[in-house]
Amino acid sequence: MDIENAISAAIVRSFGNKLLENLFVDVAIVGGGPSALVAARYLSQKGFKVAIFERKLAPGGGTWGGGMLFNEVIVQGDALDILDDFSISHKPVPEAIGYHSLDSVEMASGLIFGALKAGAKIFNSVSVEDIVFKQGRVGGLVINWTPVERLGMHVDPITVLSKCVLDGTGHPSEIMRLAVDKAQIKLDTPTGGIMGEKPMWVDSGEASTVENTKQYYPGLFACGMSANNVMGGYRMGPIFGGMLKSGKKAADLISDFVSGD
Repeated sequence: MDIENAISAAIVRSFGNKLLENLFVDVAIVGGGPSALVAARYLSQKGFKVAIFERKLAPGGGTWGGGMLFNEVIVQGDALDILDDFSISHKPVPEAIGYHSLDSVEMASGLIFGALKAGAKIFNSVSVEDIVFKQGRVGGLVINWTPVERLGMHVDPITVLSKCVLDGTGHPSEIMRLAVDKAQIKLDTPTGGIMGEKPMWVDSGEASTVENTKQYYPGLFACGMSANNVMGGYRMGPIFGGMLKSGKKAADLISDFVSGD
């Protein structure tokens, strides 16, 4: 076989096998931001089969750009153990005791690498256009290529089945919105719907990001800013301790759910 065809065959075969092996997973995560990547690592380390579906070409969510394209971010002290677990370097902030700064590019790439090396699979440039909803429970995703979505092409999707779904789509809470609008379910919120994100309040937003990370409907969890948007928490800008802790909490909750399923 000519090398040109050998290369093409290897790519098609390897990707095809990877996709086939992940058409049924324990945990399907939508969005590859920091909280989702942390959740994926810890769930994978526990032995669960985890796949992340990320709309963009590069996972990492809003981490890459730091604050207003200054590629530095802040993490508070009680989340440093997670950074250390991913071997991501950090340094104390002189102006704020208990806070550390770190390179946002190192953080994004480190979280991606850590999730993959733990065994999670990442499918980039894949959009989720619907959920699988059977017998009163969220049980998977309906996926298509992001270019198909953006070009408005009439191409039917395929499905990925899972024991549970984690919405890590950030501020829009896209999977939660699909569940509310299309499946017409009532979420575990005061209104039964999506409360909507409030303006910036760093301390409150950091705490509520972790607090609001939970199961909102059988088989449907939210983490990070998606959880904050669903429950009406405040935003917090380029500080990521709450996001990291949210991912770790999501992994613990999902582990208990899947193990007891």
